[in-house]
Amino acid sequence: MTYGYVERASRLAGAVVWSRGTSGSTVGAVLPDGCMDLLWHEGRLLVAGPDTQAYVPGDAAGHWAGVRFYPGTGPTFLGVPAHELRDLRVDLADLWPASEVRRRTARVAAAADPATALEQVALDRAAATDPPDPLLREVVTALDAGRSIAATADRLGLSARQLHRRSLTAFGYGPKTLARVLRLQRALALARAGVPFAETAARSGFADQAHLARDVRELAGTPLGELLARG
Repeated sequence: MTYGYVERASRLAGAVVWSRGTSGSTVGAVLPDGCMDLLWHEGRLLVAGPDTQAYVPGDAAGHWAGVRFYPGTGPTFLGVPAHELRDLRVDLADLWPASEVRRRTARVAAAADPATALEQVALDRAAATDPPDPLLREVVTALDAGRSIAATADRLGLSARQLHRRSLTAFGYGPKTLARVLRLQRALALARAGVPFAETAARSGFADQAHLARDVRELAGTPLGELLARG
């Protein structure tokens, strides 16, 4: 059973800070959302790479805190191409110098609020790096608005191959997968708000309700109705 999940906008532009406590050993699946997360769990700093399908945590008991980076920005702050972490959870020490991770870990562990301390880790890192390429946000905005990949590439002055290469680095997969993930999130938001499935499919950009059902099964691993029932 989970309890106490909260989230808020971060002081880091576009990011979200969240925390969750769990009294059981399992929690619901984490669905693809185009993001990467910096995580704190039971004295460890971790990184969650971009998912291509539902991820079911193994050892989920205890307190979790996270900073969820806006799609495409995680690699800039974490210093690793997104495709290298696709569908993975790794220790931050595998990506950053061990001495820095030990120092950061100690600060988060000593903090009254691990989520706020974790957010500070992200803010410090952002201050020490160049800002993310603004073109990446335009990619997300265009695809989330339902623009085709060809139209998005043309709008940004890129070839299809250039867009694919930059998407692999920034999002962990090509623009086609990113568009599917963003469309799934649009559909889930509507369905959770009580919009009928057929209308959800039409408004989200699916060909029909059957298309919506197939994509939800492939990306979330469960039928839409069951997914909504789980909360």
